[in-house]
Amino acid sequence: MVAFTAEHNSFRRLVRDFAEKEIGPYGDEWEAKGMFPAHELFPRLAELGLLGVEYDEKYGGQGADHLFTVILHEELGRVGPAGVALGIGIQTDMATPALHQFGSEELKQEYLVPALKGEAVCSVAVTESDTGSDVSALRTRAVRDGDDWVINGSKTYITNGAQADWVCLLARTSDATGSGGFSQIIVPAGTPGFEVHRTFDKLGMRSSDTAELTFTDVRVPVSNTIGEIGLGFYQQMSQFQNERLALSYAAVGGMETALTRTADYLKTRRAFGSPLIDKQYIQFRLAELSARLDILRHYNYAAAEAYIRGEEAIRFATIGKLEAGRLAREISATCLQLHGGMGYMEEMWTARYFRDSPVWSIGGGTDEVMLYSLSRLDGYHS
Repeated sequence: MVAFTAEHNSFRRLVRDFAEKEIGPYGDEWEAKGMFPAHELFPRLAELGLLGVEYDEKYGGQGADHLFTVILHEELGRVGPAGVALGIGIQTDMATPALHQFGSEELKQEYLVPALKGEAVCSVAVTESDTGSDVSALRTRAVRDGDDWVINGSKTYITNGAQADWVCLLARTSDATGSGGFSQIIVPAGTPGFEVHRTFDKLGMRSSDTAELTFTDVRVPVSNTIGEIGLGFYQQMSQFQNERLALSYAAVGGMETALTRTADYLKTRRAFGSPLIDKQYIQFRLAELSARLDILRHYNYAAAEAYIRGEEAIRFATIGKLEAGRLAREISATCLQLHGGMGYMEEMWTARYFRDSPVWSIGGGTDEVMLYSLSRLDGYHS
């Protein structure tokens, strides 16, 4: 079993206190606006060292172990709204890992340092409308012209896209077949030809902005390439590992809160002469879901320990993400059902949680992509 230290526990209290005071009370307001104010919230997160938990201290990180990242996302997910937790996760574990691991010193100073200070909002731009989770089929292209890349194409469903100061773009940079022709490139949002084409009106996660970005003859220096030219696909796959772990951690926090709030409600809601919580079916159903959540939580902890040991965690991340998405949908539907008619009302938290939950099975790779990846990792293919 994972051993959390007194320092870990103190950090958990720090994150929970911040989330309960600085995020939770504003959830309804940000949901109504369709985005949370990242440029206002991120500097406050940075003051507490929450934007670069594991990153090198010389760039403004904390140099902490991965269990601190687990705690960060569990607590952000626990308080909600989920869209804010997702937007913060984009900054901490989805747009910046490759830059920190593979980027040049110049790129880190220019783009990573402001991101960890909360002075710059960033995003990761991979998905395209006609490719979905098939990353190897991306069409956005960067063609070299002297010391510049000239970028043309579009990216869609980009979280933080409407607010981002820069994006970590995955683009095709050669005609090489397969996965060898891609590179990760940092593109500042103010670059001529870069446009937020539109934002999306989503079913859930409404407190995070989601945008379609277009690139029309966008010129950026070739020196904005993260790592080696042509290795972007592999770097992005590594970055997906961090993303999927973070998503699974956050989903666990949200599910824990949902079960707790539902149990509290059922203790006060009387039907047929007694509190609903006294009905055996309800007791058993909540117990079953709680047990499955505990299994996932400790699976996440095993994944975190493997990550800390420097082991390959792709299989851990894939399974955790798959199970988190499926269990979140089941728990959200059960909690709504057990609230009855009130649970179906938009004024009740269950409605938002029900709408938010499907994204855990879509963002960062769909359930089907997780299963495809697992079938290949386990050799279930010809």
